[in-house]
Amino acid sequence: MASVHHWTGREASALRTALRMSMRGFAEQLGIALRTVAKWEKLGSATHPRPDTQAILDTALARATPQAQERFEALLSRPDRRTEARTPDHETWAEDIDRALVCLSHQNFTFAQDLLNRWLSRHDPTGIDDRSRYLYARSLALFGDLQRDRGTVVGPLSAHHSYNKARRLFNELGFSRRVAQVDLSLAVITEMSGQLGNSARQYEGLAADPRLSLRDRARARLWVGTALSKEGNSHYATRVITIAAQEFEDLGEPEDWSVAHQKLALAHLGTGDITRALHCIDIARQSSTADTPMQRVRLDTAHGHILLSDRGTQDDGMSVLKQAARTADHYGLNHQLRSIERIRRTYGGPPATRSTRGGRRG
Repeated sequence: MASVHHWTGREASALRTALRMSMRGFAEQLGIALRTVAKWEKLGSATHPRPDTQAILDTALARATPQAQERFEALLSRPDRRTEARTPDHETWAEDIDRALVCLSHQNFTFAQDLLNRWLSRHDPTGIDDRSRYLYARSLALFGDLQRDRGTVVGPLSAHHSYNKARRLFNELGFSRRVAQVDLSLAVITEMSGQLGNSARQYEGLAADPRLSLRDRARARLWVGTALSKEGNSHYATRVITIAAQEFEDLGEPEDWSVAHQKLALAHLGTGDITRALHCIDIARQSSTADTPMQRVRLDTAHGHILLSDRGTQDDGMSVLKQAARTADHYGLNHQLRSIERIRRTYGGPPATRSTRGGRRG
């Protein structure tokens, strides 16, 4: 007699066909919802009935006529073409994720978007295996990074939306570290949206979150200081950022250490200590190892802001900010461009002009 060790949608669909029943009739015989049978038909071996439903299917197969059981076995002997067509090439997908990471690090947004969309637009996360769902979630998180760097922070086609979808998938799959990393990205979105107090509290919780690596926890601590500095609590921010900088030094993370000094420079500026601010921004500029458009814009923006705070160097500050604005516009770094414009307006400078061609987006 035919038997099934573990039922999937494929075996359930084969049993319905072998019994020569409609989906509605099959659902009624089993005492289950029609939508459940439809799901088995659509997803095949990518979906698994619940244990109690598996027992119901066992009974239905055992009660089938010998002829129906023969048809059932014949159907299962055929290759599952639907599953073959649905199963992605995991190795190629992972390679494309790695390539997208490199593209994003150099703000080559167009190519990164093409690499990610070739998978996100091709697959439905409800109809693929768990390995594919993990890769789908990673692609979504990277797509959120892309949207964040372009300044598309909130809304249905935004970093916030992509991050939340990725978080749900990682949570369903049981990848707690990935969930925490997305939580960290969502805290950044909260800060970029101007909710500085909320973001500082989110960062504080994540700075002590055991799901995160020591480096990510140090980054969370650094960003606590960043949010506090933007909120005007600059004296406390300098203490928090100094602790984060020491953590990066202990961990042997030179680029994060450099970024911490960039943030520390702005915190010192907030306290009115221009001498320390200039000292820290010089350290950041000299020690930075990431020669990317994003980091150049961030360093130039911080440097220009500090120079503008002194009447004797305001012309130099405007010149540095002008260069930062050109780079930001060229690479489509819209959030940074808006920050530059706010600084220039604060000091009475002309607005940063956008390229009439829309700048480089690749």
